[in-house]
Amino acid sequence: MAGELIECVPNFSEGRRLEVIEEIIAPFRKERGCVLLDYRADPDHNRLVVTIAGEPKAVQQALLEASLRAVKNINMENHRGSHPRIGAVDVIPFVPLRNISMMKCVELSLNFGRVFNQQTGIPVYFYEESAQRPERRRLEVIRKGQYETLKAEVKKPERHPDIGKTELHPTAGATVIGARKFLIAYNVNLDTENEEVVKFIAKAVRASSGGFCNVKGIGIYLKERGITQVSMNITDFERNPLYRVTELIRVEAKRWGIQVLETEVYGMIPAAAIVESLSYYLQIKDFSPDQVIELRLLDLI
Repeated sequence: MAGELIECVPNFSEGRRLEVIEEIIAPFRKERGCVLLDYRADPDHNRLVVTIAGEPKAVQQALLEASLRAVKNINMENHRGSHPRIGAVDVIPFVPLRNISMMKCVELSLNFGRVFNQQTGIPVYFYEESAQRPERRRLEVIRKGQYETLKAEVKKPERHPDIGKTELHPTAGATVIGARKFLIAYNVNLDTENEEVVKFIAKAVRASSGGFCNVKGIGIYLKERGITQVSMNITDFERNPLYRVTELIRVEAKRWGIQVLETEVYGMIPAAAIVESLSYYLQIKDFSPDQVIELRLLDLI
């Protein structure tokens, strides 16, 4: 179909070496038909999150080149960071934007996974809408135990990759690829160094331990800043908006005499997610995105 547009948010396991980061993102700058929207490198997480959009063919070509550069520069045997990971090119999600269905994105992800494995030698797991096994819809299931555990358990039938040999790449580990809806990477930073408390708070908010549906989260200590963080992925902001998640964390933190220092949006975010929380905190009655002049002009254009 003409005019197909997708978003892709590849995550690479490098957030500290600026020269490596620049080398990885270079293909996204130069590939015609692929637009680099945003990139964020975090030294505590030791992770690079890139947001690109464009024509499927151009996006895939840029991804392959960037991935080969990541494989050349990142050795998972030496990698340390607070964010869960299993590979140098940790996860590649495809998101439908315009004139393309989720089903088509699933097909795209499966085909890309095969080419990716052939070009890099990295075993591939499929997740979310592309999952080949029901339990693998959830990224955290595939990444359980992270790189170090998967390296030892990859030969077990339940942990075999969907594509590739039943062993990890010697330096680049494994990669998770799939198609999904918009995801918001959202962090809430707290004024405490107590890692056990922040893990308790994260447990209260995430779906897997009885919190909000469509919220995944972990509690981590940010050593360089001397604070802790509830680091989350919100997979459906319409069902559980940012303000609701934030307020639960605020309530749980208050029990321990802890304050919310700030929140962070990591990467890109739909305007509707911001507008909804703005309306809540300002207590604006019947507020609509159509009242935001820039959004209204975009609709007219």
